[in-house]
Amino acid sequence: MPRAIRTLRRLARQWKVPVVTQYKEDAFTTLISCILSLRTNDAVTHQASERLFGLAQTPQAMRWLSIRTIEKAIYPVSFYRTKAKTLLTVCETLCARFGGRVPDSLDELLTLNGVGRKTANLVVTLAYQKEGICVDTHVHRISNRWGYVRTPTPEKTEWALREKLPKRFWLIYNELLVAFGQNLCRPTSPWCSRCPLADICPRIGVTTQR
Repeated sequence: MPRAIRTLRRLARQWKVPVVTQYKEDAFTTLISCILSLRTNDAVTHQASERLFGLAQTPQAMRWLSIRTIEKAIYPVSFYRTKAKTLLTVCETLCARFGGRVPDSLDELLTLNGVGRKTANLVVTLAYQKEGICVDTHVHRISNRWGYVRTPTPEKTEWALREKLPKRFWLIYNELLVAFGQNLCRPTSPWCSRCPLADICPRIGVTTQR
């Protein structure tokens, strides 16, 4: 694992950072952009986030936007109508229960409507630099493709990584593997011929490659 992390750190300098990483300076924008990113590609997420944050950048301000206004701002993210309602509910809850502040506790974040473990872990690690492991489809797929874990779901992958992955890698693991998954280690037909980790990767589950 140390070699893989060192290699991905070097490669990541030439890749675009995942879109949510661009909003890590503020916990609220991290949270909202992550909700928008679910089942949506980075380009669409970035454009939608910019439009929405141009209207409101705090839960206190966003809670007063109409559903229609939010829908128009975030379209065409996947499930934009459902996400618009979720965003308003999240803002109301943050104002009512947390004084308008995004909590830094995984357990408290998981009480927010529409916030699962991936989103909660991303907020904790990106915005607050606290221990956590954010597992999305890239992290789940690549960790299993490497044979580092053997797990059927992202949630089980998170718990397996918590047991196995050295803590010094927790904060950077998601960002590196997302960039790696977007650029080389694709879901189907990964670029194994270009991968500097090809000599140590067992390519579990890979049926076609380039």
